[in-house]
Amino acid sequence: MLRPDPGSDDVPPSPPPEAFHREFIQAGALRMHAAMDGNADDPLIVMLHGFPEYWYSWRFQIKPLAAAGYRVVAPDMRGYNLTDKTPPYDVFTVASDIVNLIHAVGQRRAAVVGHDWGGMIAWAIAMMHPEVVTRLIVCNLPHPRAARRAQTQMYLPQILKSWYIAFFQLPSLPEWFCAANDYRFLLGAMRGALPQFSEVDAARYREAWSQPGALPAMLGYYRALPGGLHQLLQRGREITAPTTLIWGDPDIALETRLAEWSQEYVNGLKLSIIPHSSHFVQLRHPAQVTRLMLEFLS
Repeated sequence: MLRPDPGSDDVPPSPPPEAFHREFIQAGALRMHAAMDGNADDPLIVMLHGFPEYWYSWRFQIKPLAAAGYRVVAPDMRGYNLTDKTPPYDVFTVASDIVNLIHAVGQRRAAVVGHDWGGMIAWAIAMMHPEVVTRLIVCNLPHPRAARRAQTQMYLPQILKSWYIAFFQLPSLPEWFCAANDYRFLLGAMRGALPQFSEVDAARYREAWSQPGALPAMLGYYRALPGGLHQLLQRGREITAPTTLIWGDPDIALETRLAEWSQEYVNGLKLSIIPHSSHFVQLRHPAQVTRLMLEFLS
């Protein structure tokens, strides 16, 4: 386990979404919106965002990875922002979306990167579709077996942090709560973890959350999680792709102990813990995360 020096906390202003090339891609039956960069013939990297974000989660990584010689595709996942709002939102359906996306851009395999919920989908792809994954990079989401271990062992520090997952199972009320007071709850989570989160950033996120049907879709991932996680652990295979887990510590939603447990479930897992960071590690320490990604990919 590595604990890299996080270096300076200085983070540049967020580039505007208009600075990125974006297009719609037909991935199977799903019309997906994605930011794209790099040459079509370069090795493919697919970058999967978490909750409550969208493709813009990777605004500090897309262009540096493309400049290093990779074809980068960062989609809005099913239901988020401008991608179709078509249920269901279980891990198997969303993982299949990403496999279809890889094929839709003309590739058979890709390095898969995921943060938070995107990390869960990345783990699921590596467990259910290992033939498409060249390398796996996950940020702040433990291996699914480590997450289940916290549940079965009643690991209290994690149980306390997971209160919102139970709340999100309720009908209708979570949608109202997340949207209330101009998305105060969701923005509070971002601002609390990211000192540099600006009003301009907030406006961009509000626009994504305000897309018709977006909030029920985003919460649909949580509502499909209990059964989906159980089935994934039953059906999923051991991960064979080279894997690294990049972890921002402390994390408001996840205990770092789960990241350490993850090493028991992936042979050769490289764990890098970045201290004085946050759950949104790729935004809190973007240069450090990009460097770790490029070192692992090379």
